[in-house]
Amino acid sequence: VQLQASGGGLVQPGESLRLSCAASGRILNINVMGWYRQAPGKQRELVADITRGGSTHYADSVRGRFTISRDNAVNTVYLQMNSLKPEDTAVYYCNAPRVLTPSGLMEYWGAGTLVTVSS
Repeated sequence: VQLQASGGGLVQPGESLRLSCAASGRILNINVMGWYRQAPGKQRELVADITRGGSTHYADSVRGRFTISRDNAVNTVYLQMNSLKPEDTAVYYCNAPRVLTPSGLMEYWGAGTLVTVSS
């Protein structure tokens, strides 16, 4: 199973970006998919996650600006990021903590995509 993230880049404060993360491989079911981020010198933190049924959870720092969504048919999760701030600068990682595979339940991480917010 692989998680392939894309959509990072350099934007100015106030602008928007959309991240995508597609899971591929021998997947039977994915319950939760989410996004984490890690800024330089800081610990990795949860940004948002979403269940297969569409229930969402957001970090306080992004609530109201970011929207997480998913397409279960193609095992893809999205993160729409609006009103970006310099403090949103980080490497963003896609995460699927409980993927049901023929080998059992496994956790997977994407390689990360860099988001830089700077004027």
